[in-house]
Amino acid sequence: MADPKPLIVVIEDEAPIRRFLRASLPLHGYRMGEAVTAAEGMRCVAEQRPDLVILDLGLPDMDGLDVVRQIRKWSEVPIVVLSARERESDKIAALDAGADDYLTKPFGIGELLARLRVALRHGAHRGAPEAAAFDCGSWSVDLAARRVFVDGDEVHLTPTEYRLLTVLIRHAGKVVTHRQLLRELWGDEHEDAQHTLRVHISQLRRKLEPDPTRPHHLMTEPGVGYRLSEDPLCLR
Repeated sequence: MADPKPLIVVIEDEAPIRRFLRASLPLHGYRMGEAVTAAEGMRCVAEQRPDLVILDLGLPDMDGLDVVRQIRKWSEVPIVVLSARERESDKIAALDAGADDYLTKPFGIGELLARLRVALRHGAHRGAPEAAAFDCGSWSVDLAARRVFVDGDEVHLTPTEYRLLTVLIRHAGKVVTHRQLLRELWGDEHEDAQHTLRVHISQLRRKLEPDPTRPHHLMTEPGVGYRLSEDPLCLR
């Protein structure tokens, strides 16, 4: 039987902080996974599907703000930042990037536990964790590693093509309007750039569809937008 205790992944390079949390969290009903680097942490989040992430911003291989942004491309898991950065601008930047809460070091276990409970309550309303991988017949996307494969071979997508694909994956099976896609990719000032959007869709089809002229997955909804067909797909 699966352990019902919430799983928390701690991404933190300071050994004393990890030891403290390793001793404290299980005493209060949590399971804990841990990672020292950003790359290891994102892999843990993708593989372990935790209920919450505790994240330090000062990691050795990547700034924590970038970790938040990367995770938010494929998961809504609650993220609580633990950081020595005390400036208001740092807190605002973390929250704007997608973090749910921000606690400065040093911190007390009581306050941390209270913030974890709040973040977990909010996270429960978001539904199940989003998939970390997407399979669509002959092609697949590793959303955690930001890699795309066709028939087992890695395919290079431009940053814009990849962002467009992840938006469609996030809404798989549903029509995403031209305006919504343009807004998510380029902001409100480019809401009329439908020609540019058509070009990127065409490029994606050439790279992913067996027959770009008769797409089976990247579908056009005339006059409305685009839809990523759910048949056949597997989110895991």
